[in-house]
Amino acid sequence: MTYVDTSDISAQMFITVLLFLLIIAPLISLGVLRFFQAKKKSGFILIGSGVAVYVLFQIITSFTQA
Repeated sequence: MTYVDTSDISAQMFITVLLFLLIIAPLISLGVLRFFQAKKKSGFILIGSGVAVYVLFQIITSFTQA
């Protein structure tokens, strides 16, 4: 049995991946699903929400790095 060394992963990278997997990806995938269901308004809102969360996270991390 082998173990993966995760000591090189920074906290910022871990939080970025976690945020992507838990919030951004589901919002975008639900938006695409709504497009297939012919609910364009709901699809645009969900995809826009996913992009907004990503932009907000980028703004927050840029302030914490300074």
